[in-house]
Amino acid sequence: MKESLKSAKNNYLFLSAFFACILFLAAIQLIILMDFGLSFIIALTDALVSNCCLGGATLIVINNMRYYLPGKEKYWYVLFVSIGLSTVWLLFIRIILWLFFKSDASYIQMLSQSSYIRFTISFLLIGCSTLVSLLWYTQQNENEAANKKQEIEQLAKDAELLKLRQQLQPHFLFNSLNSISALAGSNPEKARHMIQQLSDFLRGTLKKEEQQSILLKEEMEYVQLYLEIEKVRFGHRLQTVVNIEEKAAEKTIPAFILQPIVENAIKFGLYDTTEDVTIYIEGKLVNNQLALRVSNPFDETTAIGGRGTGFGLAYIQRRLFLLYERNDLLKTETIGHTFFCTITIPTNEI
Repeated sequence: MKESLKSAKNNYLFLSAFFACILFLAAIQLIILMDFGLSFIIALTDALVSNCCLGGATLIVINNMRYYLPGKEKYWYVLFVSIGLSTVWLLFIRIILWLFFKSDASYIQMLSQSSYIRFTISFLLIGCSTLVSLLWYTQQNENEAANKKQEIEQLAKDAELLKLRQQLQPHFLFNSLNSISALAGSNPEKARHMIQQLSDFLRGTLKKEEQQSILLKEEMEYVQLYLEIEKVRFGHRLQTVVNIEEKAAEKTIPAFILQPIVENAIKFGLYDTTEDVTIYIEGKLVNNQLALRVSNPFDETTAIGGRGTGFGLAYIQRRLFLLYERNDLLKTETIGHTFFCTITIPTNEI
């Protein structure tokens, strides 16, 4: 509806400007013809007939360009259209003016003698109108093509983001079910408790499935619930330290962006050791950007490098690129026996 109103308004403004130009040209021609000694009636009729017909020819060109834009032959097209319409225009107005003033021999003679000047002026005006219309509609088509390309790219991006989100849930569910399976024989009570927590977690994620971004503090609620699920399995061996700045907690982040990183930290921090492990989760504002860091103990000599799909960090990297078109928002490093994973969220772009 808004686009239709905007288009109607643009058309109204264009037609108003167009008819104003026709009247302006007619006024100039009226003055020139009267300077050559023609009466006001003859000069006015000549000016109105000539410029109205010229305006009609110009409108034909503009309307034609709306439906057909020449390609490589566009400059020849402009030349031939200008010559053809100028010729038709000249013949048409000479016939009409002759019918009006055929009894005025001096005017008919002046009309015949001015044919070359009239043709030249009409050729220039129609040529300019044709060229301007060509450039205008070419630009319009390019803009429409660019918008369509952008829409297609956005649809493809949204589809890939949705695919990534849909991949995340089965991936997490698979790992959680493995944990439940490990507890089912040795500790059925913990397994039942873990199933209940898993049910609560999945119910919450389904409610947030359609959201592209959420507050960091809301994201942390799901991370904490996920950690509780894992603590059922690992017990006292899994310790967590969460340090989220108050201002950072109020910033929005892409939904479910932290959970795969925490899952990755647990996988590489606990799966290959029997010792107690502490995982640190930090969030703070740095240079007007939200920095989220997850760290876990890591020993290359005992790490389970060949196990798992490696989906977590690849998921984060790809998703951040799709959202912000940047490849530098995910960084990993190993310092001593600690692995750090840091993601940066441009807060002014969320």
